Amino acid sequence: MSKPTQENEDKAGPVEQGARTDDQQDTGAGQSKETIGLEGESSDEELNVEQLKERLSEATLSAERAQDDLLRVKAEMQNLRRRTEQDVEKAHKYGIEKFSAELLGVIDNLERALLAAQEHEDESSKAIHDGVSLTLKSFNDCFAKFSIEVVDPTGEPFDPQLHQAIATQESPDSEPNSVIEVVQKGYTLNGRVIRPAMVMVSKG
Repeated sequence: MSKPTQENEDKAGPVEQGARTDDQQDTGAGQSKETIGLEGESSDEELNVEQLKERLSEATLSAERAQDDLLRVKAEMQNLRRRTEQDVEKAHKYGIEKFSAELLGVIDNLERALLAAQEHEDESSKAIHDGVSLTLKSFNDCFAKFSIEVVDPTGEPFDPQLHQAIATQESPDSEPNSVIEVVQKGYTLNGRVIRPAMVMVSKG
């Protein structure tokens, strides 16, 4: 078997070197592609992080708005509940205001009938007086039960919230601007005036 000659070895050398150079080029190209791929992935990750941050910020703003809306709704509900309670309370207190005002005329007529019956001393007039007196007492008891109070301010200082002056008159025995005569009694329902007292007031 013949040994390879020097010439053959010289010929084989450049071929192997060329092959190694091609392998190195292929390896370098692969590494470049991997580097580009990593850079692309890093860029995508940065983009995703920015998007997540933006979405988180939007979600935070939405949550804050929802919280504000919830607090506003709660406040409105509390105000509505308070107004409803006040309306119910007023309805309980003043629901009979119109009816009470209509009964005041009946009370006035009973008082006039009582005064008229006192002017006569016969038995029939006395019986009428007693009957009217009992009826008037029943009315007054009923009014007291429903917090309807009479305003009869003779001798008291004039109060424009409760009294209506129909005239002024000189009265040396009375304090200035005081009530010297009640022409018609007034009435209140739970502290609210349903009819002011019609009065004569002393001059100041």
